Amino acid sequence: MTTSAQLPRDTVTGGTPPQLKPPRMAAVWCPDWPVTTLRTENGLDPAAPIAVLTANRVVACSQTARQQGIVRGLRRREAQGRCPDLIVLARNEAAEARAFEPILGAIEAIAPGVEVGRPGLASIGIKGPTRYFGGETAVLHALSRTIAEHTEDVLIGVADGAFAAEQAARRGSIIPPGTSAEFLADLPIQTLDEPELVDLLKRLGIRTLGAFATLPSGDVQARFGPVGTWAHRQSGGVDARPIAARRPPVEFEVSIEFELPLDRVDTIAFSVRGTVERFVSDLADHGLACTCFELIAQTDRGEETVRRWRHAGVLTAVDVTDRVRWQLEGWLSRRTGEPNAPSGPVNLLRLIPIDTVPTGVHQRALWGGDGAVDERAHRALARVQTLLGHGSVRTPVVSGGRGPAQRTRLIPWGDDRPEDNMAGQPWPGRLPSPAPSVIVDPPRPVQVLDEAGRTVIVTARGGIPTSPARFALGPVNSTITAWAGPWPVDERWWDADARQHLVRLQLVDATGRAYLVCFTASDQSWYLEGIYD
Repeated sequence: MTTSAQLPRDTVTGGTPPQLKPPRMAAVWCPDWPVTTLRTENGLDPAAPIAVLTANRVVACSQTARQQGIVRGLRRREAQGRCPDLIVLARNEAAEARAFEPILGAIEAIAPGVEVGRPGLASIGIKGPTRYFGGETAVLHALSRTIAEHTEDVLIGVADGAFAAEQAARRGSIIPPGTSAEFLADLPIQTLDEPELVDLLKRLGIRTLGAFATLPSGDVQARFGPVGTWAHRQSGGVDARPIAARRPPVEFEVSIEFELPLDRVDTIAFSVRGTVERFVSDLADHGLACTCFELIAQTDRGEETVRRWRHAGVLTAVDVTDRVRWQLEGWLSRRTGEPNAPSGPVNLLRLIPIDTVPTGVHQRALWGGDGAVDERAHRALARVQTLLGHGSVRTPVVSGGRGPAQRTRLIPWGDDRPEDNMAGQPWPGRLPSPAPSVIVDPPRPVQVLDEAGRTVIVTARGGIPTSPARFALGPVNSTITAWAGPWPVDERWWDADARQHLVRLQLVDATGRAYLVCFTASDQSWYLEGIYD
């Protein structure tokens, strides 16, 4: 793989004048796209209550689930408590990108230069199509007819600027030119996708975007910093693109050529990771951060896909890599005979920054943090992987099993987390939450004693005749103040060689520290499996 950066051209002046008036834009929004994608893939009933989770929190849910009290941000247990029949699915962003690709192709048939916010949301500048079709309403009708071939669940809106256009699409409205501020004024402050800022504004008594927009911009900058300023501009109907946005010089364009063409998305994403980090760091070295870039992918037979990706904040190396994955997932999954289906492996990628802002304009943390520590950690792990191999850095994921060690599986860092259907099974004998924060591997021998100083025994039926009173770990001997259990497990009883009969207890000593211990019937001994911090 070779990487090259183009040299500046004499015709490039370094930027375009600031854009004071938001452009007219049309937004295409597919409601609950993560739900729609997984419902189609799993063949579920459209009327079923469905919730899609990431990190054990609801990120999207169906209309039926919303009617039963399910909202974004709920924890899994609370969501299932509100709706016992809720179907819980893990989010699959790669599948979302693949499913959204035909819709993007349909939009491009109406107007080039589609900007993708995320799978399920895209926007286009409407000035050119309006002239061709004879009006904004005609453009919306053309988009609706074209997209209807791929999905019926879509809403389209037109307004001044990308943020107002997205809100108009959520309501299926055309906002007249110059009235986006009035349209946004009555919307709730929760419309801003900044949870910490929204929570603070609500505690200050600000309930609508209009109330926030009336605050003096200088005071907002001083009180809330860059993230508040950015949200304040959106609330006032100003385009989400900052005034300082400009087209950067062409020396930031990056070409990535593979010596051996690649046809696997994960392999391509891993191969370009270092180059993507340099792409972002080169901009940062010039005091710039990218908010929109264009990705061009080309096969060894000359076919190519072009997509423009826009982000609400600034694009980190992880964000850019994710979008490379999403675009290639959608493109390479096309079958032979479909429009623009590739017939060969990918041999060239180009990254072209479209809009940049000064570093810090889209600072994401409310009190001054910019994610630099996380970014440095990502880069360090990527370097280790590059030097030592793909499997040298691994991260734990939840798997199926009864014991804490069984429920943890390691996968290479940066890989998509595979869906494990066994993780959600009942698993009789499984420990209740919370799980131990430290897993002892291999388990260490310990002593669990009763009041008389004898080893606590476990009967063949998993009972404990005498209560635990003392706990000895090496030379440390402490009093047990509380305990829970037992949780008996009798696994593979039909297999004499693999059978495992054990009992687990949770113990709390006089210092308040909690332990998970396990009694094995095979050697009649106690072992330390985990520690609760």
